[in-house]
Amino acid sequence: MAATPVAVLDMDQVRGHFPALNGKQVYMNNAGGSQTLKTVAERVGEYLLNTNPQLTATGYAAGYAAAAKYVGATSEEIGVCPSPFPPPSICLRDTLVFVSHRQPIHPVLGSSTTQLFRNVSYAFSFQPGDELVVSSFDHESNIGPWVALAERQSLVLKWWQPVASGSASPKLLASDLRDLLSAKTRLVTCTHASNILGSIHDIKAIVQTVRNGPSSCSLVCVDGVAYAPHRQIDVKDLGVDLYAFSWYKVYGPHIAMLYASPLAQTKLQSLGHFFFNVKEQKLPLEQKLGLAGSSSELVHAIPAVLDYLGVSDNTKESSKWAGIVAQESQLQETLLSYLTGLGDDVIVWGERSADPSLRVATISFTVKGQNSQELVKTLQKKTDFVLSWGDFYSARLVNQFLGLDADGVVRVSMVHYNTIDEVKRLIKALDTILSEFKQNKPRL
Repeated sequence: MAATPVAVLDMDQVRGHFPALNGKQVYMNNAGGSQTLKTVAERVGEYLLNTNPQLTATGYAAGYAAAAKYVGATSEEIGVCPSPFPPPSICLRDTLVFVSHRQPIHPVLGSSTTQLFRNVSYAFSFQPGDELVVSSFDHESNIGPWVALAERQSLVLKWWQPVASGSASPKLLASDLRDLLSAKTRLVTCTHASNILGSIHDIKAIVQTVRNGPSSCSLVCVDGVAYAPHRQIDVKDLGVDLYAFSWYKVYGPHIAMLYASPLAQTKLQSLGHFFFNVKEQKLPLEQKLGLAGSSSELVHAIPAVLDYLGVSDNTKESSKWAGIVAQESQLQETLLSYLTGLGDDVIVWGERSADPSLRVATISFTVKGQNSQELVKTLQKKTDFVLSWGDFYSARLVNQFLGLDADGVVRVSMVHYNTIDEVKRLIKALDTILSEFKQNKPRL
């Protein structure tokens, strides 16, 4: 049987979609926010310049046109939509393909994943003594809301932590979760991929463990921000109840999206205006949680990301995802081979394997005896590379499990528009700087 051909991206074509890549800077801090597609910027500008009336003011041609662009329908369809004007979760078709190619879903859009999780936390109403199982591995956006919720409602907070402490590659395992579950468990939270370690967690196994647990009404909430730029998502296949990510990490505008399962939606009270609450359980998620946080021009720009990724028509043949995974696998293999070959002087945090089923191309490391901030600033002073240092809002992971202070790690976060040549140039630059550090032994 012939081997399946490896998908290869046309890198000139890929990079041509991102005007910022034409400059001198080499962006390897993409986990903080990717570069934006030209077509995304064009759609934002086109909406603001040509179609920007009040969305609820339908009944005339410009109003219908603006509404159609906002929700991804036609002007004629908008003309028969009931009043008040429908939120994007009713008609925004293309966007839904990104997170579920099996069945239609109805998400909520908002300013950021941080804001959406906070909104969700205020929409839950649990009973005193109910239990939350919260991962201490995550970006604080998927920790802080649940800690505050537990305090407000007198809930029991259980921390989900890796059993193997002191490891350079700690990981959340479904097997470590079982003993934390009880008949009072109402919510389990975790991240799909660590924004520090790059490690991918087995969400399907985690969900199955929760479903097989003693509580029939436990919800699973997943932060997908660090995963979404690198892999295709299917919330139905994962089986999750809440899943959120930010489009500005996925080559798009600064807006975020959250999916909630039918079970989760029955647990969420509306944060919206009282006159929407007559039949609350039938409210779209957008009206429950959105709070008018979905900027019209940014919503209009999202389909440009889908077109670029080749998923707007929902066929595997046109999708870029296989090529993205193949390209990023080469990038992380090249950099990891270099870093792991430096011996005990360098600690690679997270999966040392370049296997794309185990990690994404977000790679963090520290150099023994050297300050991470100093290394990054020296690199950026002498080269055109853009890297980052710190804890990246995952302070609990960095401090408690990696044993590092606020200086944190050096993070190289690559995506598919980065090239092998760029990685090799980074390696050469790191080699030079690390050699200088050894010779000069700068003070920390």
